[in-house]
Amino acid sequence: MANLLYLVHRMPYPPNKGDKVRSYHLLRHLAARHRVFLGTFVDDPEDEAHIQTLRGLCTNLHVARLQPRHARVASLAGLLTGDALTLHYYRNAGLRRWVARTVQREDIAAAVVFSSSMAQYAQAHPELPMLVDFVDVDSAKWDDYAPRHRWPLSWLYRREGWRLLACERAVASQSRRSFFATEKEAALFRQRAPECAGRVEAMDNGVDTDFFNVDASRASPFEADELPIVFTGAMDYWPNVDAVTWFAAEVLPRLRQSRPQLRLHIVGRAPSAEVRALAADPGVVVSGTVPDVRPYLQHAAVVVAPLRLARGVQNKILEAMAMGRPVVAATACVEALTAEPGREILDAATADEYLRCIDLLLQAPDRAAAIGQAGRVHVQRAYTWPAHLAVLDRQLAALRPAATGPVPAHALNQEPAA
Repeated sequence: MANLLYLVHRMPYPPNKGDKVRSYHLLRHLAARHRVFLGTFVDDPEDEAHIQTLRGLCTNLHVARLQPRHARVASLAGLLTGDALTLHYYRNAGLRRWVARTVQREDIAAAVVFSSSMAQYAQAHPELPMLVDFVDVDSAKWDDYAPRHRWPLSWLYRREGWRLLACERAVASQSRRSFFATEKEAALFRQRAPECAGRVEAMDNGVDTDFFNVDASRASPFEADELPIVFTGAMDYWPNVDAVTWFAAEVLPRLRQSRPQLRLHIVGRAPSAEVRALAADPGVVVSGTVPDVRPYLQHAAVVVAPLRLARGVQNKILEAMAMGRPVVAATACVEALTAEPGREILDAATADEYLRCIDLLLQAPDRAAAIGQAGRVHVQRAYTWPAHLAVLDRQLAALRPAATGPVPAHALNQEPAA
């Protein structure tokens, strides 16, 4: 058992969105084997209520409050310093002081960093071995965003992609190991940072198939006479916004021509104004935050993930598959999975392909059920968190031996949220 510093850019509880699902399971995995000193940000007022629960998951905790609007303004300092704006967005003096005190007072064996933007706090202590979970190649995301926006945003996004890649390469060069959520992302990073290729590997996402499972007593949230298609995700995240607005414009009207009872349910927190506007269409329902996403998945006729910008393994897809529902997802997302297209999941890239796949599932309920069940069996076999996170254990075991004595008393005197 070692003392570990764990740095996460967004509070890893509750696990109600993609990155928080991964960072939460990583926290649970580490805390079951080590003493975890967690430094993180809270950027959602609704998450404040869960800080006490988070305290119970680690030895010591520091939560820095981040106001997104102010952080965006502060990030513009990167234009003067030449840094990636993302680094300034997550720059906090209080967190920096807490990390310094923790490293000074505790026998910290290693820093586990979740997302490249948090590495700046560990890099201030070069004596500390660092393991970094990049999750995705974030610099490539900004490159993807640029051509979809007009100047000056197109210029700003290209700049961010370039500056962030420089940051990612520096972080990976200083880390003992760098992890990505899929082998495809790991390969992309090796191509963009060849000097780091020997220390890069995949650490796939997982899904809790006990939690995401069908319950016959779980009531449907849908009207009895409607045919529900479901999309889940945080609806202030641009790739999700892009996905549902595109689907609602290019695919949904054509589906409803022959099935007027069909409705697209957009289920997820913080819907943007663009997403809320979609509810003006009688074929679209925007739910906002729901207490439990499982009823929506369980009773969906089809779950869709028409993501055109997102990268890597999408938790929303794994969760829908775990619920035994037929899923139609973007080809790029399906390629990141080990699932077999056509048998365990359906993939599409164009409006015509989405239309054809969804029609197929709605016309053949038995085949839809078979695909859904095959998908669940696949994630039960191939996407368990303990199996995937074991690669982190191997890297930690290779580090210097750490003290295994009792937790120092002062470590249990956790600081209030800053």
